[in-house]
This record gives sequence, structure tokens and C-alpha cells, in this order.
Amino acid sequence: MKIAVIGSGVVGRTLATAFRRLGHDVVVGTRDPEVTGKREEWAGLDLSLSPLAEAGTGAEVVVNATTGAASLDALAPVDLDGKVLLDVSNPLDFSQGFPPSMTVKDTDSLAEQIQRAHPEARVVKALNTVTAAVMVHPDSLPENSTMFLAGDDPLARETVRELLAELGWVDVVEFPALESARGLEMWLPLWVRLMGVLGTADFNIRLVRH
Repeated sequence: MKIAVIGSGVVGRTLATAFRRLGHDVVVGTRDPEVTGKREEWAGLDLSLSPLAEAGTGAEVVVNATTGAASLDALAPVDLDGKVLLDVSNPLDFSQGFPPSMTVKDTDSLAEQIQRAHPEARVVKALNTVTAAVMVHPDSLPENSTMFLAGDDPLARETVRELLAELGWVDVVEFPALESARGLEMWLPLWVRLMGVLGTADFNIRLVRH
């Protein structure tokens, strides 16, 4: 599968490397590939870099791994028509310090904003509830934990679910509407506080039910 990862930060590099390891054809979209490629953290990475306007060409899945504040601008030039868009970003606002507030919540979500901006895309929210390392190695935790996904398009949800399975996610709870992304994103205010109390970002929740 050809996957375009938009965003060259920790999340983007981690996901792109993992998908490449799993045998997918991966390209990373960034504003300036030449500048990005010269950064120390990119040394030795076997990943292709592409301008944002070209990154989505031919891709079957596009992953939004940008910061929430930059997502709409970063995705604007990307070809998303008809593609599955896996949105792992969170609408966090650090302008007033830590812990962050949210730029959108309750009656809307960043995922829904992206869907409205790209009506021909098939947006699915997932992986935004854990840190990058846990996204790609859920087995790094001592027991199985729960991942959530939400989207309007059933085939797009199936594609993302298959990618989650490839990454090692076993317990996946699926919401059949993108509106549920509001809840997934609003988990983050608790997540960042838990990170402070636990002293680590390597954790997740396990949904216990009958």
C-alpha cells in the first residue's frame, strides 16, 4: 500500500518508519524536503521526502501527523480526493503554557474540520490517544490496551483497522461516525495530566467490559 505521512516531527517519523518496516511504500510530506532532510534526527532514515503538494499523489492512505494547530494549513495543498485520511493529530493549544487547552471541543473536532475542508476525503480518527512510541509498538506495554477509531466511511474504517492490526493493536473499539472524534480528542486533557503524574508517556487505558 502506498502511504503518505504528512508531518516530519516525531509522530510522522515514527509512523513512517513503522509503515515502511511493515512493507508499505511510504513518503513523508513536508514543507521543505531539503531542509527537513538535513536535520540531525533524519540522519540515516531510509524515508522519501516530498513537498506537501506532491506527497498525496498516488497514495491510498494519507496520515495527518502534523500538530493540530498546523493541520488545516498543512493539508490544504495535499491531494486527498477519494483517499483514506488517517488523522492522528490533536487540537492542543500551548499558547498559555502547560497543560494545554483545546482549540476545538464539545460541538466540533479537528477531524470534522478536516473533513469539511476536504469533503472528498474519507477521514478516520485513530492513534491520537497514545504517544508515538506506543502507536507503533502497543506490545511495549505489559498487557493489551485499547485503541479507538472513528469515521463515517465503513471501508475507510476497515482500511485503518487493518493498519492498526499490522501495528499490533488487538483490542480496537470502532465508532461508526466521525462525530465521535470529539470524544477521542477530548481525552487529551486527561492524558497530559496522567503523563505528569506517571512521569512517562508510555501508557494507555484498557477498556474492561462484559
